[in-house]
Amino acid sequence: MSANRGKLEVDIIDLKSNADKFWQTIRDSTTIFPKAFPHDYKSIEILQGDGKAPGSIRHFSYGEGSPICKSSKEKIDAADDEKKTVSYSIVEGDLLEYYKVFKGHISVTPFGEGCDVKWTAEYEKGSHEVPDPTAVKDFAVKNFFEVDEYIQQNA
Repeated sequence: MSANRGKLEVDIIDLKSNADKFWQTIRDSTTIFPKAFPHDYKSIEILQGDGKAPGSIRHFSYGEGSPICKSSKEKIDAADDEKKTVSYSIVEGDLLEYYKVFKGHISVTPFGEGCDVKWTAEYEKGSHEVPDPTAVKDFAVKNFFEVDEYIQQNA
């Protein structure tokens, strides 16, 4: 049974963006991401709450750049603007066809003029045949680099 549960972590270090700006962009993803990254996000709509506070639920419609997901609903489990951390769970959508449980965690840490970002996913596979969610990890990493670039271009 435990072979179906896992955790993926990735550290994206030496991003050029100031940690506060990077965090703010992540927190404003509902409005920024579909405009800045239409290839990845067709739309993000708030279904419940303000889209930032714990308990908020957002519906993501993904673009062509998303490898395995076209739609997902994500619930914000915890958010701390001071510590620059957010945790979320996928509560509906394509990912849940493969994973019974999928939770993500993002933390942004200032480093020099820039910042480091850590993304963690905890998951439980629907079956042994389901691969680890490396495609989701790669998509997240790509997004963090795109956010960094976006901030640099719009600074």
